[in-house]
Amino acid sequence: MRERQDCSVIRFWPREETCKFHRQMGAEFDVVIIGGGPAGSTAATLLAEAGWAVALIEKDEFPRRKVCGEYLSATTLPLLERLGVLQPFLEQAGPEIKRVGLFARDIVLTFGMPRPRSSPHGWGRALGREHLDTLLLERAAKAGATVWQPWSVVSLSGKSKGFACRATSKATNETKEFCSRLVIAAHGSWETGQLPSHTRRWPVRGSDLLAFKAHLRNVDVPLDLMPLLAFPGGYGGIVHSDNGRQSLSCCVRRDWLPGIRQRSGRKHAAEALLQHIKESCTGALHSLTDAIPDGPWLSVAPIRPAVRRSPRHGIFLIGNAAGEAHPIIAEGISMAMQSAWLLSGRLVAERGEALSEHQLEQLGHAYEKDWRSKFVPRIRAAALFAHLAIRPTTTKLSLHLLRLFPALLTWSARWSGKAEPVVVL
Repeated sequence: MRERQDCSVIRFWPREETCKFHRQMGAEFDVVIIGGGPAGSTAATLLAEAGWAVALIEKDEFPRRKVCGEYLSATTLPLLERLGVLQPFLEQAGPEIKRVGLFARDIVLTFGMPRPRSSPHGWGRALGREHLDTLLLERAAKAGATVWQPWSVVSLSGKSKGFACRATSKATNETKEFCSRLVIAAHGSWETGQLPSHTRRWPVRGSDLLAFKAHLRNVDVPLDLMPLLAFPGGYGGIVHSDNGRQSLSCCVRRDWLPGIRQRSGRKHAAEALLQHIKESCTGALHSLTDAIPDGPWLSVAPIRPAVRRSPRHGIFLIGNAAGEAHPIIAEGISMAMQSAWLLSGRLVAERGEALSEHQLEQLGHAYEKDWRSKFVPRIRAAALFAHLAIRPTTTKLSLHLLRLFPALLTWSARWSGKAEPVVVL
């Protein structure tokens, strides 16, 4: 049953005794999770089901759109089943994606999408973040996590046997302090701030990637195909998402965008970029000729793919806060949820509040080793593919090889993680 208090705290209580406990001890938790996206909600569900007292703090109101390719690979479907949301995901998501493609210059190539070994759930699909994130967050709340939304964490400091986390309500400006033994940072990587888990502010660079995203309709792409778009200065992708919409997401280097806007004569950066993509890719031109927007363009900057380390023992990073691959491989959501599964499994096995400082250090190293073995190969593959796609000279060489060996598309998708299971249930 849903219970609302002060219009900004949402609780789903599975048991009456749990409800009484939190009413008495509302600020004391085993773990505070910062961020309610796919990574944070996945961790919250798994830990709450294991009996942990979980506070999940999310700064935005859901549903909300987000710059994202929206695709979940088939390797994530077993985890959706474990979370109990596979069926509603399949009911809402777009069609199965069975082929991968490449649109670059005058080249249009397609080949089969690799399928995970022993996968009983079919192929990967796409679902808008306004639907996926809401589905996962509500599941976390139903599992017993206490969700504070929209609340922003403004400070995080160490204290005796744990952390003090201060958060402020965006609706009422009320401030609360949450005490916990552990903290999981699932707030992504795009924002900088004062938290120990935030990425530091970098100077503006010409190589920065600026990301754009739009929902479209009437895109002429086969239902089972997800094409990669390679164009001078950037890359992108198209996938059929929910409700008959198509998702177009793309990245462009900062130092390329002024020239693109100048040549197009358009004031809106996204519209200029769309025209540039059509002029650079014959396949994109044919696919997008009759496309019409379904809602406004979104943008965010910069995207700086990297691997990040936890700032101290007891603070764990998941999702993009832990590491980010170039979006060219369309594995961001899958990596986020899978990293939450890796960490939650280790925490549940150890039981967080009983861990000493030495045990926390060991657990952190073990999780980092797990994370790197599963995701660093994808990040390296994505960096290579992005390098080949963005630069005109390397794109020309890559297209020559792909003409000779189109099966390289399937191999590339496999190398990016679309066939190697992480979650084994």
